[in-house]
Amino acid sequence: MRMRQDSASFEEAFYEEMQLERNRRERLRRDAAARSRRRQTERIHKAGTFRFILLVLAIVGTAVGVTLAMFQVLYIALG
Repeated sequence: MRMRQDSASFEEAFYEEMQLERNRRERLRRDAAARSRRRQTERIHKAGTFRFILLVLAIVGTAVGVTLAMFQVLYIALG
């Protein structure tokens, strides 16, 4: 009788441990997926910021270039 009780409690403890391990693996998987999504979002944001700065610099550069060219043409035309 005692042997059967020990076996049953051992089996019950084994199943509980299995369930805990399964829950732990699932939590780790969810945490890893959340970290991956967070890193991807940060990369997208960083790339968007870089492209925006590049766009602003291109617009300012174009405006400066057109202004300089316009004044040079005016200087040549009126000079």
